[in-house]
Amino acid sequence: MGLFHHHHHNAEGGTGGNCMGYVTTRDGEEIFYKDWGQGRPVVFIHGWPLNADAWEDQMKFVAENGYRAIAHDRRGHGRSSQPFNGYNFDTFADDLNDLINHLDLRDVTLVAHSMGGGELARYIGRHGTGRIAQAVLLSAIPPLMLQGPGNPEGVPEQVFEDIKAGILRERSQYWKDASEGFFSANRPGNKVTQGNRDAFWFMAMQENIQAGVKCVDAFARTDFHEDLRKFDIPTLIVHGDDDQIVPIDATGRKSAEIIPNATLKVYEGGSHGIALVPGDKEKFNNDLLDFLKL
Repeated sequence: MGLFHHHHHNAEGGTGGNCMGYVTTRDGEEIFYKDWGQGRPVVFIHGWPLNADAWEDQMKFVAENGYRAIAHDRRGHGRSSQPFNGYNFDTFADDLNDLINHLDLRDVTLVAHSMGGGELARYIGRHGTGRIAQAVLLSAIPPLMLQGPGNPEGVPEQVFEDIKAGILRERSQYWKDASEGFFSANRPGNKVTQGNRDAFWFMAMQENIQAGVKCVDAFARTDFHEDLRKFDIPTLIVHGDDDQIVPIDATGRKSAEIIPNATLKVYEGGSHGIALVPGDKEKFNNDLLDFLKL
């Protein structure tokens, strides 16, 4: 990878985009990104415990339709730096800001899955929408995951403790098991492939164990209500009504009420892993392209 380490194309996309590279963050970490195609930029923000590879289908699709597709690996995931600390949403949002500023991206559509939706929300909360034209929240965690008196539809604390215990006990088998609920492979008539489940495991194994556990605390407990109130751009919210990881009633439906100018699309029977499952991914790609054309 050293070959690419110091290769950064200029704001005009001097190499025609279509490359990869690293951004050095303000605190000296290295964030890996892919950069495909030319046109208005679409930045894809992955969920936990995945990496930029989760967006391959979408990146190819938008790049072929006249957009510039960019996706990065969150710190602690994939090919990015593997620090022991920094697994919180202020840090993730600032890493995203470093990427956007480094590439001098403007008029951006941000597309975020799952915990990536928290990264997107906190980015807007901390850095505003000066460079952002649109937002897409897919199966995303805002405004708050953790169940409580003000969030009875949320996920009980014990569920998050069990996830952390599973990672710590034997993370490889835990990820193999977790892929079932992630894609709703336990539902009759589902279209989930063994390949989907293997890809989930493969990406999860590239996330370090510390990031795995610390990200659970972060996405369980971080409150994004105030961040969502700062959205002043068109926002598309897509969520499956059979999401077994991020329940729609605690998240997507509430975000749609809080964000001004938000559109909610509910995928009937949709799992948490909409962008990867055959059938759902094509539907999402088309909804995304329609939104990009607005």
